[in-house]
Amino acid sequence: MAVINMIEAINQALAGELEHDERVLILGEDVGHAGGVFRATDGLQARFGERRVIDTPLAESAIIGASVGLAARGLRPVAEIQFLGFIYETMDQLASQAARMRLRTAGRIHLPMVVRSPYGGGVRTPELHSDSLEGLFLHSPGIKVVMPSSPYDAKGLLIAAIRDPDPVLFLEPMKLYRAFKEEVPEDSYTVEIGKAKVVQEGEDLTLITWGAAAPVATAAAKAWQDKHGGSIEVIDLRTIVPMDEEAIVKSVEKTGRAMIVHEAVKSGGAGAEVAAIISEKCMFSLLAPILRVTGFDTPYPAFSVEDDWLPNATRITAAIQEMLSYR
Repeated sequence: MAVINMIEAINQALAGELEHDERVLILGEDVGHAGGVFRATDGLQARFGERRVIDTPLAESAIIGASVGLAARGLRPVAEIQFLGFIYETMDQLASQAARMRLRTAGRIHLPMVVRSPYGGGVRTPELHSDSLEGLFLHSPGIKVVMPSSPYDAKGLLIAAIRDPDPVLFLEPMKLYRAFKEEVPEDSYTVEIGKAKVVQEGEDLTLITWGAAAPVATAAAKAWQDKHGGSIEVIDLRTIVPMDEEAIVKSVEKTGRAMIVHEAVKSGGAGAEVAAIISEKCMFSLLAPILRVTGFDTPYPAFSVEDDWLPNATRITAAIQEMLSYR
């Protein structure tokens, strides 16, 4: 076991898959000589060469278009989009080409490609660098969306994504890149895509979260328990598409209360889909209305006020108190 942070875990996963499978290659802006803007690909070009770790022009649509073609011809490209706010440039290639290829060809052509991109606030970035846009891809059937919240999950989920036969959007919370370390196996392993993790078990309330919001929500739940007692179940979805409906339903049927915490804006977000699942399948188990603690319905704000815009301990604690007041 190595004790490493998330960026090191991602680097390990990429290096291991480049070595494991000669079809794997990495492409993106500054991923080679510079090792990526966050150093996720540090040292990989020197180790595997310029034909496996490729510096591209500053053209996101070309990066994803090339990846579609490479994957269709049997390679396994891992493309990096430097920040998720730049994903708009690729929407035609992702939604119209990558997501539909297997359907269009009646299963004859799969696209085993991964698109990695950092996202999320709390690190004082310029405009378009912090947006949490996973909700855009709920309406693009054919693309899996993975959002890890820990080094262990990041490595195992990225390896699973690279080995998946279909397109995977792998979103990395940049605030968590170096936020903490944990034990991560040095050998290769996978974490199942579409399987949520029960971070802690509880009886009084289900708190559902993912990605950058997961550590904040978990800490708030533990702080509430330490101060007020009771027990809060925390579920880290890890994957937005496919979504682990079984884990959601099982937990809410047990606790009778559901709160959803995510960083993206509230309207049309993945949290609304979680709430719909709960309404459809757990209606007669609910003891209180479903609550969402999210970003606000505005463009991502200037960094001077982002701490108030993001879901934080104060807002989450107030929501917990409100939910548990229903009797």
